[in-house]
Amino acid sequence: MHDTLPLLLDSDFPPLRRGRLETLQANLGYRCNQSCLHCHVAAGPKRTEQMAWETMELLLRFARRQGVSTLDLTGGAPELNPGFRPLVVAARAQGLHVMDRCNLTILEEPGEEDLAAFLAAHEVEIVASLPCYLEENVDRQRGGGVFAASLAGLRRLNDLGYGLPASARVLNLVYNPGGAGLPPDQHRLEAAYKEQLAVRHGIVFNRLFALANMPIRRFGSTLVSRGEFDAYMRLLKGAHRDDNLPGAMCRTLVSVDWQGFVHDCDFNQMLGLPLGGADAPVHLRALLDHDFAHRPIRVAGHCYGCTAGQGSSCGGALDTPSPQENPCTNS
Repeated sequence: MHDTLPLLLDSDFPPLRRGRLETLQANLGYRCNQSCLHCHVAAGPKRTEQMAWETMELLLRFARRQGVSTLDLTGGAPELNPGFRPLVVAARAQGLHVMDRCNLTILEEPGEEDLAAFLAAHEVEIVASLPCYLEENVDRQRGGGVFAASLAGLRRLNDLGYGLPASARVLNLVYNPGGAGLPPDQHRLEAAYKEQLAVRHGIVFNRLFALANMPIRRFGSTLVSRGEFDAYMRLLKGAHRDDNLPGAMCRTLVSVDWQGFVHDCDFNQMLGLPLGGADAPVHLRALLDHDFAHRPIRVAGHCYGCTAGQGSSCGGALDTPSPQENPCTNS
């Protein structure tokens, strides 16, 4: 795999500083039941890295000490970590809002048949990846049968009240382009998703988040192999908007890797970039009483992926651009 970090470090991305810390994002491990081309974690079935329970307890302690309101769980497939369910139970008992970044197909894995019911019982918000509403596009990007399994997972969640208008159980979907292009207008694409999934499959959800692919790890390596890396970086940088900087997710979030080391965001974590202002990796245990406000954020060339066009973050677009063609029908 090509290392894109040396290609990203020499960057003129604008400096950023933190606001109030609101979200603690934790990567519970790189094991996943899928191996997606765009995955910036390079997760897959053969990965063995996973967060230990002792580190999960430290997450809860950190959240209490820092007054964090949201615990955002990611992976890999975070649900494959044996500590996932105990962590969710403890976090909810502590009053934290819990988000699960779910790939949907995990809900259909043997041994996980009760996972959807568990998430519903603990009122976990689900952020589910579905890169298109067309089967051929999803399976081309993620592998044969993924779309069908994703639909089965969505139906299971709808049956439990997720995504329904009168329900408090939140189901959001995530779109990412199939290649080296920017996401389209999030609002128009959301309307298309809702119409197509409802008409074709009887499925409903709350919101759609449109995210740009990051030029790191597996996707970045593919760009290098195809000779497309420089062109993609020019696209991201050329579409940068200063108006998106205040809404960047890193201003209110820290990202913790499976070993407990803290980074400014999930993408910096995957690049091995320490927390802004630090010369070496910093563990969560050293930051329990750290004042994060106004501290510098470590930036590099990949950060343009968050501020290009309408902007991207873990919560989707940061702004609404002019209408664009919907690529889900032809990607």
